[in-house]
Amino acid sequence: MTSLRSRLWLTYALLVLTALSVVAAIFVVYLVRNPLAFRQAAVKMNTAQKLLVARQGEWADLPPEKLQTALQRFDSELDLRLLVLTAKREPVADSRPNSPTLEIRRLARLALTPQTAKDAVGNTWLFATRRLDNGNFLVTAVPRPAVSALNILTDELLPPLLWGGALALALALFLAYAVARWVADPLQRLVNAAGEFSGGQAQPLALSGPQEVRDLLGAFNAMTRRVQTAQESQKAFVANVSHELKTPLTSIQGFAQALLDGTAETPAERQQAAQIIYDEAARLHRLALGLLDLARLDAGTANLRRERVDLRSVLIAVTEKFSPLARAAGLTLTLDAPALPALMGDGDRLVQVFTNLVENALKFTPSGGQVKISARGLKNDFLVEVADTGPGIAPAAQAHIFERFYQADASRQAGKQHGAGLGLAIAQEIVRVHGGKINLRSTPGQGSVFSVFLPGSSDQ
Repeated sequence: MTSLRSRLWLTYALLVLTALSVVAAIFVVYLVRNPLAFRQAAVKMNTAQKLLVARQGEWADLPPEKLQTALQRFDSELDLRLLVLTAKREPVADSRPNSPTLEIRRLARLALTPQTAKDAVGNTWLFATRRLDNGNFLVTAVPRPAVSALNILTDELLPPLLWGGALALALALFLAYAVARWVADPLQRLVNAAGEFSGGQAQPLALSGPQEVRDLLGAFNAMTRRVQTAQESQKAFVANVSHELKTPLTSIQGFAQALLDGTAETPAERQQAAQIIYDEAARLHRLALGLLDLARLDAGTANLRRERVDLRSVLIAVTEKFSPLARAAGLTLTLDAPALPALMGDGDRLVQVFTNLVENALKFTPSGGQVKISARGLKNDFLVEVADTGPGIAPAAQAHIFERFYQADASRQAGKQHGAGLGLAIAQEIVRVHGGKINLRSTPGQGSVFSVFLPGSSDQ
């Protein structure tokens, strides 16, 4: 009995046995207090009362002597002791005048259930009462039957009760086994799946059992999907990092070899080789810093300050930073940001977010286009949008635009500048740790809009 199924079944079985034992005890007590002989006597007395009450016009108002004679005649026919009492329990007539007097303490208008009374010598009688139309009471009585254990065992109610109890027990044990399997089998499948799970392509578990177990299985399936997604992302991440490292390292190695073996003979060639080595090394440096930044943001160890930040001042600084670049590229860079309440956050990190968004917008917007930065309050939150009039982003690329190392150059028509594809991923993580979110709306040929939602300061 070590498995959950066995313990559940045993628990249900004990509960069923306990319940049946309590019911059986109640019925035994009932049979002891109301054996078959008692019930037969009650039926006999009630039947006689109905008959006599129906004919009370023939005898109820007779003088005491004639009433006594009538009761004795009825007694001989019904084999019941019959008494007529006043409302004050004073005897009017008794079909057995020579028998000891019954000490009846209470008269009921209609007593269908037999009651007990003692006579003058201590014998116990069963009696029932019914009120007559003249205000007197008719009492029917029989000596209390002697009850033995054999009488109880042969009671007509006992065999069906025993058979019913046995069938109920068998059915309850079968249902308990079914319920135990219903609860335990899905849990056992969960245990087996958890033990065999290695992070590969695990099949989802079928949802069965009670709602709580179904919820648990659903949570396990969701967890396995997240683990598999994380592993796939990790594999893709390693592949992307390897790819991003391979190209600059190959360039560095090739041009360094050219310098070493004298292939770059002229000063211009050596200058070009050194410049390429420098650029590729700088690219590797940016990649390493970006990966380190993402790792710290993911782990929650990034050193983020929490201070009051003037969002408008942050956007003005970003706009001023990129205005010369926009003019040189023949673009219009505008800012629409009214005075806004302060928000709690890291100003430098927010500058990093908007720098990345504006830099991308300028990079992918052709000459003569526009890039607009706007900000406004939304109840207790802030919305900042960076919109461009570039070629837009293809729908297939929009779902992956915030993924690490993802580059939509084909859809954004990038120029010669090349990044590692970490900027938007870092921006998304910075916004997330600020309690906000970043979204993209883009229609090919009509430009793109990056929307950043940030929560306001709680003490505004």
